[in-house]
Amino acid sequence: MDISAAPPDYYDVVVIGGGLIGHGIAWEARRSGRTVALVDDAPGTGASWAAAGMLAPVSELHYQEEELLALMLEASGLWPEFAAGLAGGSDGSKTDGGGTGYLTTPTLAVGADAADRRALADLRAAQQACGLAVEPLTVREARNREPLLSPGISCAFDIPADHQVDPRRLLARIGSLLATDSGFTAVPRRAAGLLWQGGRVAGIRFEGGGELRAGETIVANGLAAAELQGLPGGLSLPLRPVYGDILRLRVPARLRPLLGSTVRGLVRGVPVYIVPREDGTVVIGATQREDAPSEASAVSAGGVYQLLRDAQQLLPAVAELELLEATARARPGTPDNAPLLGRVANAGSGQDVEGLIIATGFFRHGVLLTPVAAAICRALLDGQPDPRWAGFRPDRFSSRRPVSPAHDLSVRDASPADASAKDRTTA
Repeated sequence: MDISAAPPDYYDVVVIGGGLIGHGIAWEARRSGRTVALVDDAPGTGASWAAAGMLAPVSELHYQEEELLALMLEASGLWPEFAAGLAGGSDGSKTDGGGTGYLTTPTLAVGADAADRRALADLRAAQQACGLAVEPLTVREARNREPLLSPGISCAFDIPADHQVDPRRLLARIGSLLATDSGFTAVPRRAAGLLWQGGRVAGIRFEGGGELRAGETIVANGLAAAELQGLPGGLSLPLRPVYGDILRLRVPARLRPLLGSTVRGLVRGVPVYIVPREDGTVVIGATQREDAPSEASAVSAGGVYQLLRDAQQLLPAVAELELLEATARARPGTPDNAPLLGRVANAGSGQDVEGLIIATGFFRHGVLLTPVAAAICRALLDGQPDPRWAGFRPDRFSSRRPVSPAHDLSVRDASPADASAKDRTTA
């Protein structure tokens, strides 16, 4: 249900943020029987809109980020059931993924030159040391599978466990299912801050006035999470914007199918990927920069040039595709590139702040981690936290454990400016 008027006064769960993470959490919370409101004035237009949708725990293993691997593998294992649930119980791995674009097609990692070959071989050794399946292919074997690959590539590796989903179709599918659910409400407004009562988070305040009360509030609005008023005093959410350009192109009929696998390449040490879609388009991405352009949607001309140049070196037919769209969005990164996921400790009592869950900072992995983030949040709602994920607590960067405000906060007794000051009061 989508409403523009004032929503009901109380929900079991309010989710701030209408990207894939927020939608996935809202979906899982409704499956648990809770009433849910999802608050976002422009749902699905942030990083989720630009994402390529690679479900790639193997390819996304980065040096010094091994702690993330268990979470990514857990998420990967949840994807078939997650997609099937959205498909109404059908096999989510079938061709259309139940309307989500979920495909279990494999990934090929390829290199352009000898240095790229060495780098991918070194990465394969690290992947194998973690028990991951990555098998070398000859260039001939790779081109037998993907005839349009350049004959000049230096190496190829088969990664059968890395799959893909179409984030836009996935978001639309979850949204359409929730929209027909009487226990769900989409609230097209922007959250200004958290509402406190009795030493616990009791809902949210809206920009422009008004409030929404809830038993649990889940903060899943990406980079904007750190800007919310009323966060527990002492809590640091060190989020940084990492911008990326991504292209969408149409494949002419004479070249279809362009690819049967996702191709992830290195070209002179720079990563590039080409993701084929069922609708005859491909996604090429993604640059990565932290120079913070003036607008989150600003596309870098140099980034577009780099992507087309490098993709064409691996797949020359890219030059014959029709450029449909160039998009840039900011992904929320953290100092260790791992998510901020879980409850927040209250130093005054040694217990977690009641009524508050944080789910942000997913950086490159937001699409992949959607089902596991939803499952972790549901476990927290049920009072059954999984100790395996304690290392991702959102207060791990705080210099001291956060404490709740000294005074209860309500828009009925505090202006937004006064509320912010009260929110930051510590014991």
